[in-house]
Amino acid sequence: MTARSRTGGEVLVDQLLVNGVDTVFAVAGESYLAITDAMVDRADRIRVISCRHEGGAAYMAEATGKLTGRPGVCLVTRGPGATNASIGVHVAQQDSTPMILLVGQVDREFLGREAFQELDYAQVFAGLAKWATQIDDARRIPEVLHRAFRVAISGRPGPVVIALPEDMLRDVVTVEDAAPVAPVPAAPAAGGVEALLEMVAAASRPLLVAGGSCWDPAAASALTELAERWGVPVVTTFRRQDLVDNRSPVFAGALGTGLGAVASAAVRQADLVVAIGARLGEMSTSGYTLLGIPDPRVRLVHVHPSAEELGRVYAADLSLQADPRELVPLLTRAEAPAGADRHGWLAGIRDAYLAASEPQDDQLGLDLARVVQHLSETVPDDTVITNGAGNYTAWMHRYYRFRHYPSQLGPTAGAMGYGLPAAIAAAVERPDRLAIAFAGDGCMLMNGQELATAVRYGLPVITIVVNNGHLGTIRLHQERRYPGRVINTGLTNPDFVAYGRAFGAWAERVERTEDFPAAFERARAVGGPALLELVTDPEQATPDLRLSEVRAAAERAKRSSE
Repeated sequence: MTARSRTGGEVLVDQLLVNGVDTVFAVAGESYLAITDAMVDRADRIRVISCRHEGGAAYMAEATGKLTGRPGVCLVTRGPGATNASIGVHVAQQDSTPMILLVGQVDREFLGREAFQELDYAQVFAGLAKWATQIDDARRIPEVLHRAFRVAISGRPGPVVIALPEDMLRDVVTVEDAAPVAPVPAAPAAGGVEALLEMVAAASRPLLVAGGSCWDPAAASALTELAERWGVPVVTTFRRQDLVDNRSPVFAGALGTGLGAVASAAVRQADLVVAIGARLGEMSTSGYTLLGIPDPRVRLVHVHPSAEELGRVYAADLSLQADPRELVPLLTRAEAPAGADRHGWLAGIRDAYLAASEPQDDQLGLDLARVVQHLSETVPDDTVITNGAGNYTAWMHRYYRFRHYPSQLGPTAGAMGYGLPAAIAAAVERPDRLAIAFAGDGCMLMNGQELATAVRYGLPVITIVVNNGHLGTIRLHQERRYPGRVINTGLTNPDFVAYGRAFGAWAERVERTEDFPAAFERARAVGGPALLELVTDPEQATPDLRLSEVRAAAERAKRSSE
């Protein structure tokens, strides 16, 4: 490549272009003006989505990483901008999502004096990001950006944070662009596939557990094909439900909330667990109780692209450092492992999932199960469903049947306020796909200002606000541990319909189950940002639990222990 004379800001933007970045999510700041100025001359190749809060912008970049498998890019200013964006970095780290956060920094001559909004970013993000660094010499921008993309997508993917001193970005340097970064996926060691197949052949009740982030549509489709060919049930980890076509006779639910009891029962009954891509973290193992530590108490094959994750918690019978995108196609091409007749094992696990995912007619007030079922049966297969954190998500995970990868965007880190920014990212990435954001009334006001972003860019995002007037998850825990002693979980909400309309979105309130289908069709017909407020009964804590029942059980347990 030919070296060219450019400002540091221009060099940086050109490295993004070299690596296929066409969108950056940002909140304006004076510390990186040289970067946005460089984007003016490259506006035909890269666009800036101007967001209203750095937390929302970081979530959008993280969601882009989930959707594409390539790093989503977020650009924020120094100090407050970076700390606001840190929530998205934490989600990217826990969710194993490739992401790059570019942060403005004070001039190099001011470093170490605690100048205005100065932070030591390598220190601040050391425990949050996969790598955090600062570029002090504009000539090294191609080198550092090349490494950043490599680190973000290699092994276990994750976030990279790069601090950019303001004066460095104005320096004029003559330097070549670095080459684009291509993934180098880990392939299984010699004999690994054969050993795995032998273990499956010897098992009477084998179970596949799929998770993690190193997947693409081809690998996810191959996983469903593989499980069907082997006649082996498959469950996914927390909020990775879209890895398998939920209509397939081999799908048996997802670990975590919603269908967790069914999927956990399958793990407990299995005599072989083959975990592909998953870390097997706390949410997917019922607080690390589902498998023994370090001895899992069941034969375990653990497949993960990062050697650091193998043996970190569980001593597997067979550990394979392999990328699911490499391993699963290899397994589909191999001869299916012969073994015992597993029809009864597969049918029983599948039947348990079907029974648990069918709505029951015992819900109070607006029936969220029927709402989710209606969406599942009527929206296109590639519709992207997003959510934040809260009890309302249990209905989504339990009653929606995902058919396409990627179509589920939810923070396995359990962060609130994620749903709307993630849906915006989905609409930016593929405006032809329907994007539906679920948000609790607590979630909604954490990033509700991003409705302005959806309106600004005319994005066809439908936000469904589930309003029960309190922080339902924490209230449920409160009643379990301290029955009747309610504090700090009530909410004073705005009129969400007026709130949506104030931003310029179409909005409507729904209070009865039977009114939802028509209201949703009206929202969908808008073709732009729309909001539906669903008013639900706070007593209905989960699909199976009412607060009064939880409180009564906790009070009985307390009296019996006294």
